[in-house]
This record gives sequence, C-alpha cells and structure tokens, in this order.
Amino acid sequence: MTTTIALITGANKGIGLATARQLGARGMTVLVGARDAARGREAADKLRAEGVDARFVPLEVTDAASIAAAAELVEREYSHLDVLVNNAGIVRADGAGLPSQTTLDTLREVYETNVFGVVAVTNALLPLLRRAPAARIVNVSSEVGSIAVMTDPQGALFALTSVPYPSSKTALNMITAMYAKELRDTPIKVNAANPGYCATDLNHHSGFRTPEEGAEVSVHLATLPADAPSGLLWGYQMDAGGGYGVLPW
Repeated sequence: MTTTIALITGANKGIGLATARQLGARGMTVLVGARDAARGREAADKLRAEGVDARFVPLEVTDAASIAAAAELVEREYSHLDVLVNNAGIVRADGAGLPSQTTLDTLREVYETNVFGVVAVTNALLPLLRRAPAARIVNVSSEVGSIAVMTDPQGALFALTSVPYPSSKTALNMITAMYAKELRDTPIKVNAANPGYCATDLNHHSGFRTPEEGAEVSVHLATLPADAPSGLLWGYQMDAGGGYGVLPW
C-alpha cells in the first residue's frame, strides 16, 4: 500500500506542529518543513516519540534553493506528495498599524513569506502532487484576508487597519481560487483555511483558540473526500458565533 505523504511548511511549532501531529495520527507520514534546523529536528523527534512517522525537511519558503532541495528530497524518497499545507507565515506592522504608516520594506517582507513563498513552494511541489491519486493543497489564510469580513461595520474585525498581514492573506485567498480553477479538472483540491485567532508565537499567544483547534481546520481540508468542493475559504466563523463553515472572500 502506498504511504500517504504530507508536507507542512512552518511545522516546527504552533498550528503547523499541531497539524503535523493530527495528520500523523491519521496514519500519514508527515514531513516537518522548517527553516530552523534545530527546531525542525526537535519537532520531528517529538512527533516520533508520540508515535508519528515524522521527518524533518529543511525548507525556507523565501529561498529558491531551499525549496528546490526540499522538492528533490520528496521526489527521491517518496516519488509523490499527497498533501501540501502551506502553513508558514509571518506578521509585521509599522507604527500603530495604520495604512499611512506602512513601509514598503515591511510589506515586501510579509509578502515574501505569506504570498510569494506559497506560490514558489506550490509550483515546486505540484508535479509531485499530480502523481498522487487525489492530492490536497491547503493554504493557511485568515478571516482578516476576507474583504467582506474586514469592511463590515458590525464585525469584530472592523477596527483593524493594518495593511501587510491582512492584504497578504487577501492575496493568498485569490491565489487559492486561481489554483483551484487551474486544477478543477483534476482530483486535486485547493482550499484556504481560516484557523481563527489561535494563541501562537505569531500573536504573542493572545488568541482565544488553541493551536490544536486551529489545526483542525487544515486537517479537515487536507482530508476532504472526492465529492467535496475546491476553491473556498473555510474554517472558524467568529462573526457567525463560532463553528466552522465557508467564509466570504
């Protein structure tokens, strides 16, 4: 029987690590993508101690050589890839987070990881995903990338004005939709995940959801059945009182 292989970027901590753990618990071989070798190996060791078939894969999503090396490793060792979770992401802001205070350096830094890195990793691994019987691509996005949510005066996020992170997730949502369109006649499904406001290093652990709860969203999309939809933003619905479902772009 062919082993199901899942690669998660930024998997050494937080939602990424929780995603690797939950996919591993489902019997998948999980490739722990991480830019920090020590932390990546530590995470993989921790997962293996818990009974997960885990392996550290060096992967810096902003470095073309690192991405190419990771793709070569997956091809050499496994010949295909069943699940890609583009989880790596960063948050940066300038001043009080006002659009007028945003610097281009900050914007470029966030986009390099949250947008360009996703495209680069996906394109490098897509040939291997096409070899799988029915691959799944999950792009970890956010409700702050939803223009409908962010412009609702009655919504919980209306006061947020920062440009770099929210706009990077808006771009990621469009990227998700476009890959879903390209792959609509294949068994591959591409969706964006909204884990909700989870307590991670990304927000100094200020979130009200756990990384494990956030990972549930990515795992659901990574294990969708053949008749499930593609090209959606799906996950935690804060303005709908909680629960999971489709969010507006």
